Amino acid sequence: MKLYLSSFMLGDHNDQLVAMAGRGARMAVITNALDYIPLQAQIEHARNRWDPNIYFVENGFDPSPLDLRHYFGRTQELRQVLLRFKVIWALGGNAFLLRRAMHESGFEDLIEGLLTDGTIYGGWSAGACVAGDSLRAIELMDEPGATAPGYGQSEPIWDGLNLVPFSIIPHFRSNHPEAAAAETAVQWAQDHNVKFQALQDGAVIVANDSEPEVLAAKLRAAFHPLQPST
Repeated sequence: MKLYLSSFMLGDHNDQLVAMAGRGARMAVITNALDYIPLQAQIEHARNRWDPNIYFVENGFDPSPLDLRHYFGRTQELRQVLLRFKVIWALGGNAFLLRRAMHESGFEDLIEGLLTDGTIYGGWSAGACVAGDSLRAIELMDEPGATAPGYGQSEPIWDGLNLVPFSIIPHFRSNHPEAAAAETAVQWAQDHNVKFQALQDGAVIVANDSEPEVLAAKLRAAFHPLQPST
């Protein structure tokens, strides 16, 4: 099984992902964690501020966006699409919305077989969180009831894909807007004896046909916890 799970963006060890996949590898970029944001706002953000496709090209991949809503109830068609890619990457956003998209499309039933056949699963933030065994701690960071056009009326899914046997809490002790919420999530996991791995931005979890290994963030400016506004 090959995994590359990052707290934020590609993290500080993208060379590991390039080495596993090969430079120029085809990458399916799952966008559904962002479905709560209106499409026009996403388009304007990509045009004027930051485009994930350009980012992945600059970092050595051949990306194609993938909206799992197009495959709700069409699992076998989704499988044929995913077989074209060496890397499946899930963007950050709302982990519960992403998890529902993976359920309604049948992605959750396909990923284990794809990984067995050599596909690499990766993601940052929400995309990393859903790879864990539970999203219970993430309730303190993301809205469990988030919805968007195309989704059915369903309850939040609390189980992750169980690709790693612990919960993943991103943005821990990082210069990130969700750093304070990550602290709360970590405290909740400790209080409830939940097995977890907190990741600072820059850190990644890598599995290359081996047990998952945490690669720490590289040296950067000292972390300063978010202070309440005055």
